[in-house]
Formats: sequence, C-alpha cells, structure tokens
Amino acid sequence: MTKMIIKGGHVYDPLNGVDGEVMDIYIKDGKIVESLSSDEIKEAKVLDAKNKVVMAGGVDAHTHIAGPKVTVGRVMFPEDHYKCVRPKTHNTHCGTGEIVPSTYMQGYKYATMGYTTTFEAAVPPMIARHTHEELKALPILDKAGYLLLGNNWFVMKYLREGDIEKAASYVAWALDATKTYGIKCVNPAGVENWAWGKNVNSLDEKNIHFDVSARQIVDGLAQINEMLGLPMSIHLHANNLGHPGNWEITKETMDVTKNIKVNVKDNIYNEVKTKFDSRRKQSVYMTHVQFHSFGGTSWKDFESKADDVSKHINKSDHVVIDSGCVPFGKAICMTGDGPGLYDIATMNGQKWTNCDVELECGSGIVPFNYSMKNKVHSVQWAIGLELLLLVDPAKAILTTDNPNAGPFTKYPKIMKWLLSSKAREDTMKECHKWAGERSTLPNIDKELSLYELAQITRSTPAIAIGMGYRKGHLGAGADADVTIYDITPDYNSNDYEMLEKVFTTTAYTIKDGQIVSKGNEIVETPSGRSFFANVQMKEEIQKPVLDDVKDFFKYYTVGFNNYSTPDEYLTRPTPMDIDLK
Repeated sequence: MTKMIIKGGHVYDPLNGVDGEVMDIYIKDGKIVESLSSDEIKEAKVLDAKNKVVMAGGVDAHTHIAGPKVTVGRVMFPEDHYKCVRPKTHNTHCGTGEIVPSTYMQGYKYATMGYTTTFEAAVPPMIARHTHEELKALPILDKAGYLLLGNNWFVMKYLREGDIEKAASYVAWALDATKTYGIKCVNPAGVENWAWGKNVNSLDEKNIHFDVSARQIVDGLAQINEMLGLPMSIHLHANNLGHPGNWEITKETMDVTKNIKVNVKDNIYNEVKTKFDSRRKQSVYMTHVQFHSFGGTSWKDFESKADDVSKHINKSDHVVIDSGCVPFGKAICMTGDGPGLYDIATMNGQKWTNCDVELECGSGIVPFNYSMKNKVHSVQWAIGLELLLLVDPAKAILTTDNPNAGPFTKYPKIMKWLLSSKAREDTMKECHKWAGERSTLPNIDKELSLYELAQITRSTPAIAIGMGYRKGHLGAGADADVTIYDITPDYNSNDYEMLEKVFTTTAYTIKDGQIVSKGNEIVETPSGRSFFANVQMKEEIQKPVLDDVKDFFKYYTVGFNNYSTPDEYLTRPTPMDIDLK
C-alpha cells in the first residue's frame, strides 16, 4: 500500500488545534499516521507543500447529487448541459452540466475543489435503489444518503399511537433496507397534507388523517434517533421554508429537541487521536437556514433576521446548521418540500414539477435564477453570509443546498466573500440596495481565517454527521483525505479574485492516500465508500413491525421482496453497525 509524506505545508487542522503550523503529514495504507519508520520514509512518495496550505479533505454534509429529483432536474434544464461540456480523457468519462452536472462530472468537480466526502440529503425510501445507482457511478468520493421519514405513514401512525418503540423499529428496518445513513425530516406534517392540496403553518397544527403535528414528528424522530444511537442527529428541513416571517418558527423548531440527550456510540471513537472531542454534540441539524431566516410579514417588508437566528444558535449547544448560501446566478430548486416549491413556482411563474412518492414523501422541482438586482435575492445573499460570519464556526457549515441556492461549484465564491470584506463591499455595490438596508452585513467587518474556513468545510460537518473519528481532520487514524491549496497564510484578502481561483482548483487532492487530482487534471478515479446504518433490533420487537409493513405492501406498486437495496448497488459498502439485540 502507499506511503506518502506531505512535506513542509502550512497545516490547518481545527480538531487538533493546528493553526497554520509548518509540519509534515505522514500517510500509510490510506490512513494518517504519526510517523513512518526510516525504511518506510525511503519508500514514501514525497509531496513538497512548501508555501502551500494543507487541510483535510472537504466534507459536504448537505448536497443533492443523486436520485430521481436530480434526474428530473437535468431533464428540466437542458441548456445547462450543452453549454458546459467536459471531454473524455484516457481515465475519465465525458460529462456535462454546471448547475446539475452529470454524475461522473460531479465527482471530478468536487475532487478538484478539494472535497472528498459528500452526503446526499434526501433519499425517498421506495426509490433508494435509483439513488444508489447514481451514487455508484459517482467517482472518487465517499458518500451516504439521508432517508426521508418526516411524512412517512408508518412513522406518523406509530407516533399517533404513542408507540415510539415500534416507530424506532420501523426506522431501523427502513435504514437498513434502503442502505441509508440517517433520518431526514422535511416540512414535517406539511408534505403529507400537500397530498390533499394543503400545508401546515405552525408547529402545533395537526395534519389530515394522521392527526400528528410537526412538533410531535420532530420530537418523535429525534427521540428515535437517540434511542437507536445513530451516527448523526436528525437532519431537519423546517416548516415554512422561504416564507417571510419564518424566522420565529425556525427558532421555535430548534428548541423542540433541546432536552433530548445525545446518544453517541463511543466505540468507534476510541482509536482516534484528536486534541478536541470529535463526537457529535447536537440533537438537531437544521439545514439551509438561509431559507429559514426571513423577516417581515410579506415580500414588501421582507428583511433578514439572520442576526437574531444566529444569536439563538450560538446559545443553543444542541444545534448545528448549514447555511444554504446564495452565490447568485442560475440554480434549480429541488426538495422534498412539494408545497414549498409550489409557492415559489406560482410566485415567479416558472415551470414546475411535483411528485408524490407513494405513502412516504414527495418532492418539487423549479429552475430558478438569483439576480443581484432583485430586492429579495440580494437580501438572501446577505443572509447566507451573515449566518456564516455570525454563528460560531463550530456550529456552522458552508453549503449552497446544492443546487437549490446555487451549484456546489460556486463554493469558492462563498469562501471569497467570507475571507474578504473587500469582496463583500464590492459585491454589495452591484446588488439591489435592500442587501445593505435590510441586513446587518454592511456592519460586519469580520473576515474568516483559514482555520475557521477549515472548521466550516471540514471539522464541523464531519462531527455533525458522526464522522469526526475518521473525516475532517489530519490526526493519526483519520482517513488520508487531504487537500493542498496553492496559497500562503499571508495572502492579501483584498485580492479576492485570487482567493476564488485558489479554492476553485487545488494543487493536489488526495483520497485514501492516493493523489486523485493535480490542478484541473484527474489523475486517478477510485471508487469511494458507501456508508449506511446497520441497526440490529431484537426479533421480538422487530417482527410485529415487519408484519405490519408486509401487510401494507398490498398498497404499494412494488413488492416487499423488491423494495430493499442489495449490497451490489453500493461501492465499498461500509456499514455503521449498531447492535441493539
């Protein structure tokens, strides 16, 4: 196996308290090690990182890169594909697309940006096979998916009956059957109501037929999550996405899980050496909070409430968020929140598609364009940056909710605005005046450091998804996923175009100790791991639930035996074993 020394780089590794120190990184057999023997040093490949910055591989904890919604999004956006083409090379497939790239292209682009781990944020249970088929074709990256359970009929039925043990047993079976990793909850109670042309607008409004509220679903799924001891907390897309005034329900929703005790399985962390605790601490992961920090009572008095939301997050130790930043330009909204996207489509008069996935969840898709001259869009741009500048970097994760607020390929633009106040000032001049008048962004002088950038793109997302023991840091025992940027710590933040260029293409990206990209060139295309939760329950608990499930399958269009996802759909299957027998 490979041995490598990354020599003399400025290392940024927040989980180990390393803040730009010049040091060597040693790699052996795909893992970071403390040192190599004298014989191993002679055999090792040496990468000169002098005058360069070294970080762990980037971790994208919330992205949409696979599954039926992504496929439909590509169909609805054909112009995205003929305008952006990557030719075939001797070791790569050809590819197309900038906003919703083809599957191979996504892997190549993430790798050349320094990202090595991506988690698909919404997997419909019945269509999990489709999602895994696409993830199987995704080169280089480690990956996993979150299972949509917030409007699932079994979950709501058991919660209504007050039988949380049965609900937990169902969730355990569903995660294993679909080979997914964690619980995703989208517009709880609202998506089920959307099947009847309605929504819910508060935490305590009960939905049709199941008579359960969003609060009951969030609380129930969070309890189930900790009963099972899943690697990550529930991943929550709150109610009222994209509605003026939603900031209050966002704060209220965060508080639902504040008294739920986090249950992390310590055994997987025992062999990891990090200076600071790498175990997850949150009981809720609130996603794309930019879309949930809207003030005002209508679009006429619309304003940012990111300052208030940030203060609430900073005092809530059980919460972690991702930003959902708006980088401007074309995007395509795709989410399990059907009613939310119907509102966007009707408001803007754009083409729209909607899908009701049998008895389990739904989705909506709307192509979109964020304009700097638009009043609301300019404030949305400010909100995303306010969140990442005001929230403790140990609780904040950089995302664009790819591709909802913009494609992941625009992360370098977000980084530019975070590292350079001059970049923000110059962009603000081009935006509609609301960006400055209706947000606190003009009053924020802060520029993130490289250490803080490593937090919001590496250590914080890794901890949040329960991967802090192997991802997001460069301590001994971590996966040898490493990014080398061609920049020195004494960069000029006023030269922000340089910053965007540096973070668009790494000098080197290393995956499992192997160089996968050098500049824009893809050097190797290994298959990444597929992580999933493998929860084993006592038979006497799980059997009655499986009897319910098998009986209910008479209403499905697929048979029970064809529902589960076999291991052959995965690349390098890597179960997260949880034995509750």
